[in-house]
Amino acid sequence: MTKNVRVRFAPSPTGPLHIGGVRTALFNYLFAKKHGGEFILRIEDTDQTRYVEGAEKYIIDSLNWCGIPFDEGPKKNEKFGPYRQSERKDLYKQYAEQLIENGNAYYAFDTSEQLDFHRKDHEAKGKTFIYNWHNREKGRLVNSLVLSEDETKAKIDAGADYVIRFKSPQDETLHLKDIIRGDIKIDTNILDDKVLFKSDGMPTYHLANIVDDHLMEISHVIRGEEWLPSLALHYQLYQALGWEAPEFAHLPLILKPTGKGKLSKRDGDKLGFPVFPLQWEDPKSHEISRGYKEDGYFSESVVNFLSFLGWNPGTEQEIFSLSELIEAFDLNRVNKAGARFDPDKIKWFNHHYMQEQPNSDLAIAFKEQYAALSDIDVNYIELVVGLVKERASFISDLWDLSYYFFQTPKSYDEKASKKALKEGTKDILNTIKDIINNIDDFTTETLQTEIKGWITSNEIGFGKVMMPLRLALVGALQGPDVFDIMFMIGKPETIKRIKNIISSL
Repeated sequence: MTKNVRVRFAPSPTGPLHIGGVRTALFNYLFAKKHGGEFILRIEDTDQTRYVEGAEKYIIDSLNWCGIPFDEGPKKNEKFGPYRQSERKDLYKQYAEQLIENGNAYYAFDTSEQLDFHRKDHEAKGKTFIYNWHNREKGRLVNSLVLSEDETKAKIDAGADYVIRFKSPQDETLHLKDIIRGDIKIDTNILDDKVLFKSDGMPTYHLANIVDDHLMEISHVIRGEEWLPSLALHYQLYQALGWEAPEFAHLPLILKPTGKGKLSKRDGDKLGFPVFPLQWEDPKSHEISRGYKEDGYFSESVVNFLSFLGWNPGTEQEIFSLSELIEAFDLNRVNKAGARFDPDKIKWFNHHYMQEQPNSDLAIAFKEQYAALSDIDVNYIELVVGLVKERASFISDLWDLSYYFFQTPKSYDEKASKKALKEGTKDILNTIKDIINNIDDFTTETLQTEIKGWITSNEIGFGKVMMPLRLALVGALQGPDVFDIMFMIGKPETIKRIKNIISSL
């Protein structure tokens, strides 16, 4: 790749960043880093009516938590700043006027009432109203294509509201290229004359997007499939302004777990999984939406999972570090078809990364989450974590897997009791208690040697001894090696627990 790679992620600050937006940012980041390029964040806030307080900070915090920070953006390496469109609004008018001067755009004075009349009139006739070549110059619409230059100027000077529309061509075929979708043909007769500049003095997304991408020297536009319908207009705008267009790549949709329809927040609420990277509190309603971070997911799990939504490496490998993803990523291996969101798969990834975490880090996080551990030595907690974490996918799983290391069982699982406690169990446990009481070298190895030796020499089934012993120590038939449990809780506590279950028989 010869040209300098510069890509951008351009969200609108209208609420929390959806997981689909994070996937778009991730693919931009991976592509940029693969080719030694720059990843830019641009905040597209031209629609101030939908602006939500705190959304921009949320976007930046989300990218940082995922480990994909931007190279240029608001308050960071502002080489082509400002990076908020609302702060660039004085830039756009000149380009809209340039398009008028070269015959690629025009002033339109139609009121919303007039346009609404035309829409309803067409509907009554079983037609769809499209503002383009077939009606823009027939006198029914009010624009600078039918008004004289003097009439147009007089309206503008009188303060009449107007928009600037792109003049889409008639009877042409556009030949467009997309890295993911290949060659695309568009008949210009079906295109409408999109508004480029609004009556409030602000550009629409289409104009601002093209101007900013050009001025920021964006080489590749990697965005969601929902922007495919805008591709024809954007190509035409580049041509009309005499600029070289970037290369385009439109990512597939992220689908519901059922595989039908685009993933939404409602799907997450209904099925019990987040659709946002971080927890979000709506500043107006104060409604709280769950986030992957607060739900106990590691950022590595989220990134690894998202990388497979629409892309595959062409190998059987599924676990990738960020550096490995950068090395392997290729836009040519991104699929056209939508990618089904699988909540169980992201849990699978989280289980893997849970095992990769240092026990010391998990112990600190575990202690912070549970008040019952506040007085427990973190080094002891670290040893416990090492014994049980292979069954855990989240830090929140650790308590149910290890509570018996920190407190004496108050009851015994009913089903396990029926299975483990038989005639003769009381005598067996009394003997085991005596064996333990006589052990001076209280280690896992010694406990195992003495108890297993007694079981073997007396030709007793291991289950008859080990099941009730485990039940005494844990309160259920779960947990790691029984001898590890006894060593960890210590000799006095072990004997105490055996005495407790004997007295309950």
